[in-house]
Amino acid sequence: MHDEKIDFSDIPELTDDQLSRAGRVGRPPLSNSARELIAIRIDPSLLRSLRVEATRAGIGYQTLIHRLLEKHVRRSA
Repeated sequence: MHDEKIDFSDIPELTDDQLSRAGRVGRPPLSNSARELIAIRIDPSLLRSLRVEATRAGIGYQTLIHRLLEKHVRRSA
């Protein structure tokens, strides 16, 4: 359904207080620029292992992959 066909008339407007407490949707940038979105191919078994390890560490698997790559690059430099 296109937005112009949706009837928003029964939805109350947000107050200034509600708007001031609203949070940003999506991941915030970590520095001056956001991370770059890429696509890579990883063996399913390796990805499963990374997800398990990330769960144990209490972080997302993409964060774990980022940290592992970052450590490798720093050691290699």
